[in-house]
Amino acid sequence: MLRKIALGLYGLLLALATPAFAVDESLLVGDMARLEVSAPYPPAITAYLRDDGSVGDLSDYAGKVVVLNFWATWCAPCRAEMPSLQALQDELQPEGLEVVTMAFGRHNPTAMRRFWDETGVTTLPLHLDPRSEMARALGVQGLPHTFVLGRDGRVLAQFRGEADWAAPEAMAVFRSLLAE
Repeated sequence: MLRKIALGLYGLLLALATPAFAVDESLLVGDMARLEVSAPYPPAITAYLRDDGSVGDLSDYAGKVVVLNFWATWCAPCRAEMPSLQALQDELQPEGLEVVTMAFGRHNPTAMRRFWDETGVTTLPLHLDPRSEMARALGVQGLPHTFVLGRDGRVLAQFRGEADWAAPEAMAVFRSLLAE
């Protein structure tokens, strides 16, 4: 019992000593007004499948700011926002940002590639969370659902629903995060 209390206090002290992602409130306008900033925390499940069937891990993106987007081929809002995620990647990848797409549940790889072709996606990864384990662990509620991970791999914020990720206000938020 005493060990559990000590571990709990250690976790609390660690959380208090870790600075949260501080975003200038004036940047949270437009779609970004719905960005939910939180105290940083590590995702409980980080493994996924790549489109070639090999196992990947979110740690593959260590040192990058990650926009982790959960989507599905049948999701109309996902289809609508995918071009803006591609534009975000194109604009900010040279500065250290990676858009990581994660298909939610069971998907046919051919249908996933067709979705990419139809939405104009050219460089985003086709990753899969086949049993929705990562999604459940992160608390995904509906699609699309997007998480922002810091360079250390911890979740800093989340966004529920569709957004224009290429809008000037989104670019401003991510540029401020990349500057930290």
